[in-house]
Amino acid sequence: MAAQNSVLTQIARPYASALFDLAQSENQLAQVETGLSDISRLIGESEDFSRYLRSPIIPGDVKASALGAILDKAKVNALVGNFLRLVARNGRLFALDQIIAVFRELAAAARGEATAEVTSAAPLTADQAKALAETLKARLGKTVTLNQFVDPSLIGGLQVKVGSQMIDSSLKTKLAAMKIAMKEVG
Repeated sequence: MAAQNSVLTQIARPYASALFDLAQSENQLAQVETGLSDISRLIGESEDFSRYLRSPIIPGDVKASALGAILDKAKVNALVGNFLRLVARNGRLFALDQIIAVFRELAAAARGEATAEVTSAAPLTADQAKALAETLKARLGKTVTLNQFVDPSLIGGLQVKVGSQMIDSSLKTKLAAMKIAMKEVG
């Protein structure tokens, strides 16, 4: 899975960078980011649409024309629409999620923001999420956006990932470390 994400990132980065540079030069960064979020939501809401976009059997030109009709009806930003048609014609729609993720990273960095992936055993309350965001902001010196995930197997505590940094204070990890330490003693 990690190797696949690496390959997708290598495919996605040039597309996302080109779109970012174009959106920035056209002063449409916010509109493009909103348009990409709308497309991401559409894909997430329809499994059929998602499969259609990722299908290797359907030619890129066919996908581009079908996507064009959908984008025109949805009144998506022209820059986003042209970009998605290009990605479809080049046969790279399978990497669209990664392209959008890389674009969001670039846009957040330009705004001086960072994104943290937070995994907890139970959903965080609004107060807990706010306190965590403020703590991370104090530590990193950037405004932090939290992407929250729930994994009951953590038992308690948090796993926080910001960029390449990982902070793991979960009970699951602490118990595993204790188990290893106890095996070494015995």
